[in-house]
Amino acid sequence: PDTLLIGVDQEGGLIRRLKPTTGFPDEASPSHQTLGDGDDLANTYSAAKEIATLLDEHGININFAPVVDVNTNPDNPVIGALQRSFSADPDKVTAHSRAYIAAHHDGGVLTTLKHFPGHGSSTEDSHLGVTDVTTTWQALELEPYRELVGEGVVDLVMTAHVFNANLDPNHPATLSPAVVTDLLRRDIGFD
Repeated sequence: PDTLLIGVDQEGGLIRRLKPTTGFPDEASPSHQTLGDGDDLANTYSAAKEIATLLDEHGININFAPVVDVNTNPDNPVIGALQRSFSADPDKVTAHSRAYIAAHHDGGVLTTLKHFPGHGSSTEDSHLGVTDVTTTWQALELEPYRELVGEGVVDLVMTAHVFNANLDPNHPATLSPAVVTDLLRRDIGFD
């Protein structure tokens, strides 16, 4: 692109960097969980369009959202406990993420699927160190990525600071050729 790329975490719910404490209006938006629980794709689109409009108005053209983690562990301290997942059902996660992405694209903002290859099953906060999901991760956590990449609507993918010995016995996902190159690029087809 011929423009500067500027990104922010503005998921909705608790995870929003543009808020009154940083000089922005208090335009609270629902969390992914609230949107998923309501199961109204038009409402998800509308909430996401409000976020995209706010970002576009302030010259921000990448949102580090939506979270496509499947909520397989609702007690997860960084996903489930913070209401950052649309659902424990990968089909519902995919549908709501699709609406979220469409709203952002319609608003001129790129999106980022996260946290690949899945952070919904973790039992620890990966912001505090690499989290081992070897015994908790499930292949269904890849389904939203497969569907959305297959549809050609994915702009960016953010990797997770998780370790899964079943995917790579030596490296965390972010540093793993087996996860990033083999699984995400070759198997799933994200270019």
